[in-house]
Amino acid sequence: MLNPKIGIIMGSDSDLPTMQAAIEICTQFGVPIEVEIVSAHRTPDRMVEYAKTAHHRGIQVIIAGAGGAAHLPGMVASLTPLPVIGVPIQTKALQGVDSLYSIVQMPGGIPVATVAIGNAQNAGLLAIRILGSHDEAMLQKMQDYQAELKTMVVGKQQKLDRLGYEAYLAQM
Repeated sequence: MLNPKIGIIMGSDSDLPTMQAAIEICTQFGVPIEVEIVSAHRTPDRMVEYAKTAHHRGIQVIIAGAGGAAHLPGMVASLTPLPVIGVPIQTKALQGVDSLYSIVQMPGGIPVATVAIGNAQNAGLLAIRILGSHDEAMLQKMQDYQAELKTMVVGKQQKLDRLGYEAYLAQM
């Protein structure tokens, strides 16, 4: 994509189904993105090159998804001046807890913002909020999104009030 603002990277193509939520939310907000498979372990030179050059391509935020040892977000954060958001990918062995611990336990000076296990949508939303901190149009889009969430919850409460909890549950 031309002039991407958010880089969405993952350690393996098996991470793509999880990272799809970040891709979709960024697309929904009209944010140009680039999507890459960049393995910290299998293609370390590619990872280093990606991290060191992302800001030269206009990337402003990197979302990095990784499972297991989950070194990708931290290694990228150590090499780039950009904000990095880590997405712990759910694994079979430990359900993603290993990934979460790997991403959140960064040494001082190497920050990685981290979302819940598998929650790439929130990573995308956080990246959009970061863009909105210096882009008034993006800030307005985020405010509109938040207003939509509020309207949705109010509508659900009105339905609950109208039906009562038993009938509401029966329709779920």
